[in-house]
Amino acid sequence: MTLKNTLLATAVGAVALVAGMATADTLRIGVEGAYPPFSQKGADGTLSGFDIDMAMALCAELERECELVEQEWDGMIPALIAGKYDAIVASLSITEDRKKRVDFSEKYYFTPSRFIAKEGATFEMTEDGTEGVKIGVLRGTTLQCHVEKAFPKADLRLYNTQEDVFADLATGRLDLQLNNTLGALDGFLNTPQGDGFAFYGEDVDDPECLGEGTGIAVRKGDPLAAELSEAIAAIRADGTYATINDKYFDVDIYGK
Repeated sequence: MTLKNTLLATAVGAVALVAGMATADTLRIGVEGAYPPFSQKGADGTLSGFDIDMAMALCAELERECELVEQEWDGMIPALIAGKYDAIVASLSITEDRKKRVDFSEKYYFTPSRFIAKEGATFEMTEDGTEGVKIGVLRGTTLQCHVEKAFPKADLRLYNTQEDVFADLATGRLDLQLNNTLGALDGFLNTPQGDGFAFYGEDVDDPECLGEGTGIAVRKGDPLAAELSEAIAAIRADGTYATINDKYFDVDIYGK
C-alpha cells in the first residue's frame, strides 16, 4: 500500500493524530472539530468529517505526515500567524478581508448559505423588519459579516461553536440562524434536533462578506499555498476527492 493510500485509509476510518514533536516532513493543520459534517469530534475524542479527510488526503498527496491541531474558531487565523500550525483546513471562506492577513490555496469547495427558522416563520428580511430579531451565527465568520451589514438592527448573538448555535435555535433562544446549506442539513435539519425547522428565504448573495469559496489558509508569502492548490487539483483528478465527497454528500460540493 502506498503512503497516499495508507493516509487516506486512516482519514476515511478513524483519524489518528500524530504524536510527538513535528519534524520537517510534518504538516501541522489547524482544525476546529465542532462543525459537522465538515469537522466533528467523537465521544472518544477522534476527529472526523469532510475537512479532516481532506486534510489527510492532501498531506498524503504532498507526501507529508499530518499533525492535526485543534483550535477554537475565532482564534484560527491568529494562531496560524503565530506559528501554531502551518495551514488551516476548517471551512474557511476566501474573502478580501482575510486575504489581507493570510494567503489562500485555490478553493476546495463552494456551497451557498441560507437562514434557518421554525417552519411557518414570517420574518421580513429587511433592515427594519429584523429589528430585535434574535439571529445566531458563529463568531468571527463571514456569516457574522453578512448579518452585521444587512441586518444592523437585529439582535445578533455570537457563538464559539456551531453546535451551540443549533442548540439555542432548537430551544427557542434564537429566531434565525445563518449557515452553510450543507452544514445546516447534515448538522441540524436532517437530525432529530432540527425537527420542525426549515430553510428560510433564498440563498444569500453577498460575495463581499461570504467570499469566493472555501480555501486553505497559510501565512503570507508561504509557497505552501501553491503546493496545496496543486494537491487539490491532483486529488480532484485521481478520484480521491470524489471518494471523500461521496462519503458525506449526495452532490459534488466543489462547485463551479
